[in-house]
Amino acid sequence: MESIDPLEQTLHTARALVLADLAAGQVAAADVVSMVEDSVVQRRWWVEQWPEGAEFVAGLVAQDVQDALLETYGRWPLCPACGSGDPHALDVEPELGPDPHWVCHKAGAKVAAVGSLGTAAGGASSS
Repeated sequence: MESIDPLEQTLHTARALVLADLAAGQVAAADVVSMVEDSVVQRRWWVEQWPEGAEFVAGLVAQDVQDALLETYGRWPLCPACGSGDPHALDVEPELGPDPHWVCHKAGAKVAAVGSLGTAAGGASSS
């Protein structure tokens, strides 16, 4: 039985998490999926150079896609926690670290883990 290369598994997981968040926001159009693929290609090289950074890949891919979307679509993902005021995007924290989360700086709250926006949208309680 073939074993899956840990690097490929890391990249596959990061891709799946970011695609899940895009789908939750109904933003997973073909050109957006291409942005994810482009990021995964770039991050493959990055993690080959720095294998210890493998646990940071999901957050980095999320940030790459967020940056790419800003240029073409606008802010993503919009904060589901703040019901009033100007729409604003969530940020990934930590910027370079394990267990990345989408965070609302306005409310000072973690909204969802990267890959879990679907469970947060609409289900987030505002306090």
